[in-house]
Amino acid sequence: MNKLPFLSCALFAALALPASGQIPSGDAKSRVDAVIVKAYESASGKFPCKLSSGGKAKMLRWQQVAECLNYAYDRVDWEDISRQLQEIRRESGFPASDILNMAERSLTTHALHYERVFKVKEMRAALPLSSSLLKFLPEGSLQDLPVIADSGTKVGTFAGTYAFEKMGEFSGGKSQLIQFQYSDLKGNIHGSPERLLLDSFGVPWKEAMSQPGFRMPPNKIVLK
Repeated sequence: MNKLPFLSCALFAALALPASGQIPSGDAKSRVDAVIVKAYESASGKFPCKLSSGGKAKMLRWQQVAECLNYAYDRVDWEDISRQLQEIRRESGFPASDILNMAERSLTTHALHYERVFKVKEMRAALPLSSSLLKFLPEGSLQDLPVIADSGTKVGTFAGTYAFEKMGEFSGGKSQLIQFQYSDLKGNIHGSPERLLLDSFGVPWKEAMSQPGFRMPPNKIVLK
């Protein structure tokens, strides 16, 4: 009996399988996505957060925004997230940098839109461009929306964010703040007029609500 065809098929199948029990890259991505989705589910347990407004621009309270977003981020068990991603790294054989890149892309893909994060009764309100809001803002979100000062005056259109390093007054250490920039009515780009952003500037809630706004950063994910 000729066994060569059987052996050839078996050899071909063996070559097609991942080495030493490794999982394929597509499966690894799906598993990373599942971990990140669970992280967002944990974070959003108290959403939507009710926000109130005030002032000429009907600016939403930056304190309420900060409390809502920071609390949501801290609700996530990042040690467990890291452990699950580390297990995927071990089983896939991929370097930690590849798994972290997958996690970062997934964090962006599954970022939550503001209408799911905040509950706003006053549709004419402005969403404050506070430091606590900007640090969770996905790249490309709010682009070209009107930027309104707390006086109610439009100063330009939103043109993205940038990082600003601040030296600690007593510790001497550096901390990174996320600032925004805007294009004025003549098309010139300006950085944030203030370093400590609270509620001096905002964008219209009615236009911002349908955009992704809560993108959790990966800085608490630790992979070996």
